[in-house]
Parts: sequence; structure tokens; C-alpha cells
Amino acid sequence: MTKKRKPLGILQWVIMAILFLITLSMLIPLLHILARSLSDPSQSTAMGGLEIFPRGFSLMNYQIIFSNPNIMPAVLNSIFITLVGTLINITLTIMAAYVLTRPGLVGKKILMVFFIIMMLFDPGIVPEYMVIKSLKLMGSQWSVILCQAVNVYYLIIMMRYFQEVPQDIYEAAKIDGAGHMRTLFSVAAPLAKAGIATLTMFYGVVRWNEYYRAGIFISSISKVPLQVILRRFVVDGDVTTLVGTQNLMDYNELVANLDFTALQYATIVVAVIPILIIYPFVLKFYTKDAMAGGVKG
Repeated sequence: MTKKRKPLGILQWVIMAILFLITLSMLIPLLHILARSLSDPSQSTAMGGLEIFPRGFSLMNYQIIFSNPNIMPAVLNSIFITLVGTLINITLTIMAAYVLTRPGLVGKKILMVFFIIMMLFDPGIVPEYMVIKSLKLMGSQWSVILCQAVNVYYLIIMMRYFQEVPQDIYEAAKIDGAGHMRTLFSVAAPLAKAGIATLTMFYGVVRWNEYYRAGIFISSISKVPLQVILRRFVVDGDVTTLVGTQNLMDYNELVANLDFTALQYATIVVAVIPILIIYPFVLKFYTKDAMAGGVKG
């Protein structure tokens, strides 16, 4: 027998209406950015802030962006930094979280106090710069990858997931002869995959959006990630870095009519799309409990 759903009350309808309006307030600006970036440059300048459909259709903005010889290397640099950096982040985070949740760990309180102090009192960029320089990593992509290898806040979240795994499971793995590494990756990690997927997404977003340290530690235009080039255009208004001198010459007839705001919007779309593609694959883990697939009574 199927249970009949109770009709929604007035309060629930009000909450749904408020959430719908909040969703629109976030969705409409994104759709406007996409629409203007795809609009005909001769018509897009007249678009209002609430328009979500392109006026005409043109890929001119994206053609200008991707015809710059610096863009594709920057995209590959961002992918490399994101993949390698996220892998290091999540590996060190789950290993540290597992160790810190083991019963009888000597000096656990001291370690946690140290981590929390480091989280609350960030030493800043100057000590990081001195360390990177002393390690002779200046100008290398590893200077960005190795910085912020573990986020203490994410570490604490991961610890909570491992603590929710019953101690009996750890003891059973130990009885079966599993060592700590086997227990971590074959027992604890699968039961905490919701937390691992979520933190992987968080780390990946931070890595993909990295521009601050990359702009300081990496000077070569061939090694910088995409965000550095996009920021120079969107924030600093450096048209030549993004569009390129040759492009400005090639599109000389259209520069006068080119909508640079739409071109900025196109750069935002280019920067956001990779994260939007990955997000649906991770979303399914968000609502899963840490013990999904674990021991059933």
C-alpha cells in the first residue's frame, strides 16, 4: 500500500516560494552572462541585466579567446595543477585524518592544538615566499601545487567521517591481518566516500581558481594557469594579455564594435564550465551518509 502524501501547508508554500526566488537571484545572472557572451557583439551592448536569451548569435568572443596562443597552454597548466594538487590534497588529508582518529595516538591533543592555531593564524604570503625561494621552486608549477597541501578545516571534517565508522569495523580489519594502510584504503575510505568526494570537489575548486600564488610564484606566461590570464583581463582590464596583439590586428575591423563586457563574460564562462561539468558527478555523494553500504543490522 502506498501512503498518501499530506497536502503542503501554507508555511511550506511560503518557504518554497522564498527558496525559488533565491534560486532565481543566483540563476538569472549566470544565464545573463552566458547569453551576452553568445550574443552578436553589435547587439549585446544594448542587453539589460535581466535578459537571459542571446540577441542574435555569435561565437566571436570565444573565437578571440581560444585563438590566443597562450590560452590552451594555460588551460593545460590549470588542469595539471588541479589534478595533481587535488590528488596530493585529498591523499594527505585522509591519511592525516585517519592517523588523528586512532585511539591511543600519542600527542594527539598537542597536534590538534597546533593545527587549529595554524588555521586561525595564517602566517601569510611572506613566509611562504621565503620557503618557496629557499626550496628553489620559484617559477615552477610545483610552487603552487605544494602550497596549502592540507586544509585544516577540511582535515577536521574528514576526521568526523572516520570517527563515524564503528570501532568494531576497525578491530575486525585488524583481526583479519590488515595493516593501517590496508585498513585506511580498503575499509575506512570506502565507508567515508561521501566525505572524500565532497572534499575532493572543494579542493578541486580551490585549485582550479588558483591565481594569487601563481601570479606571485610563476612569472613565465607559458607556465601560469588560466585564472592568471583571465584575471588580468577581467579585473585589471589587460586586453592584450587575453586577446593578444595579433588578434587585435586580425579583428581590427571589429574592435570598434566589439563588446568587451561580453568578452569578459565569455572568459568567466570558460573558467566556470569545467567545474560545472564535474559537479553533477560529485553531487550524488553529498546526501549519502558516511555509513552508506556499511554494516546492516
